[in-house]
Amino acid sequence: MRYPPRLVPVLLVFATTAAATAAAQVGHPPDRSPYSYIRRGHTITAVGGQINGNGGQFGIGPHDGVVFGGRYDLRTSHTIQLGVEVSHGEFDRLIVDPFAPVNHRVSGPVTQQVTFAELDVQLNLTGEKTWHRIAPFIGSGVGVTFASSTPADTSGFEFGRKAYFAPQAGLRIFLSRRVHLRAEARTAFWKVSYPASFQQATLDQPNAVITNGRTSEWTANTWFKFGLGFGFSP
Repeated sequence: MRYPPRLVPVLLVFATTAAATAAAQVGHPPDRSPYSYIRRGHTITAVGGQINGNGGQFGIGPHDGVVFGGRYDLRTSHTIQLGVEVSHGEFDRLIVDPFAPVNHRVSGPVTQQVTFAELDVQLNLTGEKTWHRIAPFIGSGVGVTFASSTPADTSGFEFGRKAYFAPQAGLRIFLSRRVHLRAEARTAFWKVSYPASFQQATLDQPNAVITNGRTSEWTANTWFKFGLGFGFSP
């Protein structure tokens, strides 16, 4: 279809005006948009938190302690983000003496130090942008524990090196393009394995600690973390 020459400028003006009106209805002016881009690069974050658990059915696994550490994140402005973290804490735990009378087997709590080394995969729900300076995320971490010995425990139990995994959800609050606060809630799962002495019965102590044959169990530990992060370009 051909339009008269005088009608073409009118149609162009009408089309431009309609497009501008539609854009104004759908989006926001740049200075009023609730979305802003996250600075490209990497992040280092100082973190601290609290772990709460029960230490297993006998309470001899480390639980209930404060943890401090640091993390390093790659690709902090992308949907998928990778991070590594090392943290350390001091925890309460009980001691069970399998050769003591039943009413006097449990003592403590005593303290035990545990170091956590972890790799995280994080899904940033708002991608490379924040919403009102907030960037929520979900993810999961897998790691290994390194626990100190407890000389007072002569049962043969050692928490030692344990693999664990920790699904998580949280958010980052950006105070500026470089600086943000991080808050995270997670549950860390690791296995507690009991020593052979818990299944032994002696003439002096005929009642074994474990009578159902279950020599290990998975424990769930809540872990709340907070941090202050700083972004930089590599």
